Amino acid sequence: MSADDDDDITEELLADAGKLTGLSLELLGLDPHPDEMTAEQRLQFDPEDLEEMASVAPDERQMSVRQTCLLAGLLWNSSSVLIDQLFRDLGTLSKLDAVTPADIAGTSVLSSLPPQFAARYDAKFTQRFIVVAADVTASLARGWTAPGCLAGELAVRCLLDQAEITEDIYELDLPDEWRANVEEVLLEDAECEALYSDEALHPHEALHAGELLPDDAGANGAGKPDVRDWFKPFTRGDAVPPYAWS
Repeated sequence: MSADDDDDITEELLADAGKLTGLSLELLGLDPHPDEMTAEQRLQFDPEDLEEMASVAPDERQMSVRQTCLLAGLLWNSSSVLIDQLFRDLGTLSKLDAVTPADIAGTSVLSSLPPQFAARYDAKFTQRFIVVAADVTASLARGWTAPGCLAGELAVRCLLDQAEITEDIYELDLPDEWRANVEEVLLEDAECEALYSDEALHPHEALHAGELLPDDAGANGAGKPDVRDWFKPFTRGDAVPPYAWS
């Protein structure tokens, strides 16, 4: 890939940064300058911290702003790519009579989901996941709200996976530890991480996925959680698109 290609994608992402109105640059890790804060905002910081923020050299500050704007544009761009690839995965699965883990391993997005449940990621599951992913990514524009179900948390992980792929391809100059910082904002207290552990092979009420599919129950009553429960709201106040959990 040529340097011109790198410049083209960078400028495109910087242009997209302004579309990400649901997350401020500060939430994405940019330290605000005291001169840009309100009096109320400055009260949230110690005088020493304010002094340190103000002492940042202009060129260093400019670089930090550019890196964070690039990250904002990357998240916006990746949200579009994510949905596009999910539709591609749906088209692939719709042609199959039965879905196997090998089929899922060859998909663009579903392969990032917990592998223990790969055989359950059929076309209907993918349709529901697309609806949830679209709703989650819409929060990047309308104002961020934490995902209301496990599938929503998984969609955020898939979004960040896509962002990392783009970062690697184009060798983007992003803030250090950007993924960890973004996950802390978007996936605070997320429950989906446990789905990638060995314990996820067994029922776990803590993940709101205690129901078992009838054909999964063994002689001892053991089995895997029903992935349909991933689309159920965590609480009565959490919003999940009706199609996803109907």
